[in-house]
Amino acid sequence: FALVFSVSSVLKQHSLRNLKIQRQIDRNTQPNRFSMACRHQHDAAGGGDHHHHHDGCDHDDDPERGVEDSLLHCIDVTHVTCLNEATSGSAQTIFKPWHSRQDRSTFLESDADEQLIIHIPFTSDVKLKSICVLAAEGEEHPAKMLAFKNREDVDFDNADSITPDQEWALNEDSEGLHPYETLIAKFNGLRNLNLYFPENFGGDTTKIYYIGLRGESKAVNRRTIITIAEVAARPEDHKETIKDNGDAKGHFIS
Repeated sequence: FALVFSVSSVLKQHSLRNLKIQRQIDRNTQPNRFSMACRHQHDAAGGGDHHHHHDGCDHDDDPERGVEDSLLHCIDVTHVTCLNEATSGSAQTIFKPWHSRQDRSTFLESDADEQLIIHIPFTSDVKLKSICVLAAEGEEHPAKMLAFKNREDVDFDNADSITPDQEWALNEDSEGLHPYETLIAKFNGLRNLNLYFPENFGGDTTKIYYIGLRGESKAVNRRTIITIAEVAARPEDHKETIKDNGDAKGHFIS
């Protein structure tokens, strides 16, 4: 009986040791779930301007905020305007791809003083989640940023008196690596965005090389909206359509 018990104990210990070894092998050979997820999201985004920040993969993926993609393709760049820019149209040049953010040949600089107001129209519905500002080092870097959504009337006469949807104290960032998060609930359904830079760190002018907007967008089929409006504006077409489709149930307009 003692011999049987001893053999049984040895076999049990051997079995447990093999199980531990197998678990260690499985753990070492299992693909890293973060890197796999990162690769999948990066490929889905076309491998382009899409950012996270975890375990060696530079992406802006946060479970609380969702995926943040570049909104550059949603900006109507040719209609971006700026008050107090030294060179007309220069504000349009600071909206560029992430990989070109360090290009110092194009920039926005203020004219009469350090203040700037940039009006940014969008071509589709936008949910803004963060803003990145890459600016000159030292005194010419903006020190504060205020955001106003869906307004066409922001100028230097009222920018200091109307309540912004959000404001940030800025830190010097000459690399563009420190995004400023928005209160997402306030920045959903954006048609346009106004960014007001009221002050810098003591310079006579303010100089900005890059502004990056990140979040989500939803394309709007503007031709569909126009077509519906055109049909609705001509009631005689409704009658003709119903007559031509007399066998149809309901008033469906194709």
